[in-house]
Amino acid sequence: MSDWELEVRPRKTARYAYGVAVLCVLIFLVLGVLLRTTATGVYFRLVDQLAMIGIGMMLAGGVLLLARPRLRVSRDGVWVRNAFGERRVDWDLVEGLSFPDGAAWARIELPDDEYIPVMAIQSNDREHAVSAVQSFRRLAEKYAPANNAS
Repeated sequence: MSDWELEVRPRKTARYAYGVAVLCVLIFLVLGVLLRTTATGVYFRLVDQLAMIGIGMMLAGGVLLLARPRLRVSRDGVWVRNAFGERRVDWDLVEGLSFPDGAAWARIELPDDEYIPVMAIQSNDREHAVSAVQSFRRLAEKYAPANNAS
């Protein structure tokens, strides 16, 4: 589906995540290569070197989960993807988007005091976050006017 009216991803966190992931891979790659040449009194084999590199890759993969969040909005509903999993919300359930004081990211308000965190809109993105919240609220007024009357 390519008719998204709004698509938001975090900016600063994603950049930091990519940098830290590359750094993890490089550090563990160097450690893996140098592991056999150090005189520590322990005998390291090729398997140990490969395991060290593998640990670095796994850590990098874990860090890259922070670059995964995304918010997509269309007339059919709202799709929220955070670090783990993606969730679709119909417009008739959306009561609004809020950004509580001191919160790291926004959240979609649902009935019965429930909410879905939206890690794609983060406070450290400042103007990008403000723009995303405003755009989402405009679309909410367009597609869920009964819920926004309060």
